[in-house]
Amino acid sequence: MDISVIVPLYNEEESLRELHAWIQRVMAEHKFSYEIIFVNDGSTDASWQVIEELGAKDPNVKGIKFRRNYGKSPALYCGFKAAQGDVVITMDADLQDSPDEIPGLYKMITEDGYDLVSGWKKKRYDPLSKTIPTKLFNATARKISGIKNLHDFNCGLKAYRKDVVKNIEVYGEMHRYIPYLAKEAGFDKIGEKVVHHQARKYGHSKFGINRFFNGYLDLMTLWFLSRYGKKPMHVFGFLGSIMFFISFLALIVMGIEKCIDLSNGIYGPLADSAWFFIFLVGMLMGVQLFLAGFLGDLISRTSPRRNDYQIEKTIKIEK
Repeated sequence: MDISVIVPLYNEEESLRELHAWIQRVMAEHKFSYEIIFVNDGSTDASWQVIEELGAKDPNVKGIKFRRNYGKSPALYCGFKAAQGDVVITMDADLQDSPDEIPGLYKMITEDGYDLVSGWKKKRYDPLSKTIPTKLFNATARKISGIKNLHDFNCGLKAYRKDVVKNIEVYGEMHRYIPYLAKEAGFDKIGEKVVHHQARKYGHSKFGINRFFNGYLDLMTLWFLSRYGKKPMHVFGFLGSIMFFISFLALIVMGIEKCIDLSNGIYGPLADSAWFFIFLVGMLMGVQLFLAGFLGDLISRTSPRRNDYQIEKTIKIEK
């Protein structure tokens, strides 16, 4: 199969038929063998009914329905798991991503040799309240990830070599950083294509301003784990040791000073000084705080239930 198109969606019943017809037309024009995997992320409207209707008419349409809303990353995770095409294309369901870009993305993967190609909506039809934070966010992501040639990490329109989506794990809200995840997995031939951005035709955006704050937190987590996840003692051991030994040496100095005072006839318990308790707490923090924090994060990352999503129904998805 040439192409798998994965479309995560939440309450997009108005746009699904039009999007399906558009993808169908593009695929027929270029004679691609393909599948369209709609991942219904707990929609409360008639989105699933539309997907069932499309699946009954078109053998290329497949569907996954979550029992509740999990988010875009879980939807992509399940879509990637089900995809069978040599090239995997992801796009949003709101018609702001153009299926006419698919042939160009496919060519960059199959002929130009890219592992991943990310769309860049150079001209956007979004308000300033969205575009300005997006620019700041992307600048930070470029700096931290080291992927200097990407202008829009969060663009929903992307193309992947099949090996990429089968060897990365998208969880939480990490869909924003799939290029970074791919790079860390060894797929470092990452390209960009300027794509057409259309104004939203139906409904309204499902994302609030909080996604930018969450995005920065996720980026810091991903950077830290990618850099120190396999060698935690290089950072936690160092910081813990520094804190412990500084506090320990300070207590020794306090003990020596107390001995000098005693020799001069000045009496009083060592614990009278608040610094004694500060340094004692510093020793305990050096041993416990960083170790406990890292172990908690490590346990979370290795939890066998992290990607356990309750799927209610599927259409032509192999288990």
